[in-house]
Amino acid sequence: MKNIRTTFLLPLLSLSFSCSDDIDIDQRATEELNSDLNELYFPPINTDEWETASITDIGWNKSAEEPLYSFLKEKNTKAFIILKNGRIIVEKYFNGALPSDNNPWYSAGKTLTAFTIGLAQQEGLLDINASSSTYLGAQWANITTDQEQTITVRDHLTMTTGLDYNVSNQNCTDFDCLTYLNEPGNFWYYHNAAYTLLTTIVSRATNTDYNSYFDSKLKNKIGMNGTWISLGYATIYYSTARSMARFGLLNLNRGIWSNTKILSDQNYFIEMTTTSQSLNKSYGYLWWLNGKSSFRTPAFENEFTGELMPDAPEDLFAGLGKNDQKLYIIPSQDLVIVRMGDDTGQTLLGPSGFDNDLWIKINALIN
Repeated sequence: MKNIRTTFLLPLLSLSFSCSDDIDIDQRATEELNSDLNELYFPPINTDEWETASITDIGWNKSAEEPLYSFLKEKNTKAFIILKNGRIIVEKYFNGALPSDNNPWYSAGKTLTAFTIGLAQQEGLLDINASSSTYLGAQWANITTDQEQTITVRDHLTMTTGLDYNVSNQNCTDFDCLTYLNEPGNFWYYHNAAYTLLTTIVSRATNTDYNSYFDSKLKNKIGMNGTWISLGYATIYYSTARSMARFGLLNLNRGIWSNTKILSDQNYFIEMTTTSQSLNKSYGYLWWLNGKSSFRTPAFENEFTGELMPDAPEDLFAGLGKNDQKLYIIPSQDLVIVRMGDDTGQTLLGPSGFDNDLWIKINALIN
């Protein structure tokens, strides 16, 4: 009887240990997956390869997924991406759009220029505290020499040049369009012409074409596609949504791509992505900042009380462009979010009510 009992128990014990091993393997696999997802990932350059994870993998609310997509489609969105620690969690295309489409960044592309200015300064080719005339030469504007000398590159980065924005075309960079209104640094106004001159400043400082410098120092190093296209006086960047996401990921990691230090000047990076002057607390160097007590917006002279996006994370900084092009970066949550598309109905140049409406939908998904 003893032998029979032993013979009967051995398979049961073997089965029990086998099940236990399976459970341990599953637990280890889950732990390894969670560990991997918590590590910052960078997609390889010059390839479409990009690691993904699902909403379920990271414990988000899957029931909020379809309401978000319905909202995006209704608001004329073409491309929408969410990265978590660099991995694609959400990538959706709407209204006939394709992943290969190149879409305009509009003013969200100002962030590319701010980053490029930092690269030129890092190389010792440019000083943002120097007068603009150092690079633009004399008589670049229809103002006195003394007035020209007091405008710095930093004033162009912060929208505080003091140039008169009461002109028929605020994009116009012709001599006659650039006249004096305020002392530099004393008034904030979203003046596109003053911004556009930064590309000439980079070109003169680096002694090369702006596009070539941008491509070699930034675009090619992180595997972006796209190009700058002139539309009248303005120069607009066009790229895929994934390329915008790559730039967002670079800034999530404070200017470092994987182990490659692209913008190693951390002082400049901090200045670029924090309040740059007291006149508009929600503006850095061409980046928009959330979580501040007040803000100013394009086309308005007055200041508004409160945060730029009340329902968004306070540490969010963003590139925001016409027709609600959005590049959100949230360091506290390791998130990069991209929205590209047509007008949502707001018809504004940068921040809009769409930002907060979108964040209500995003919060339902990620919380």
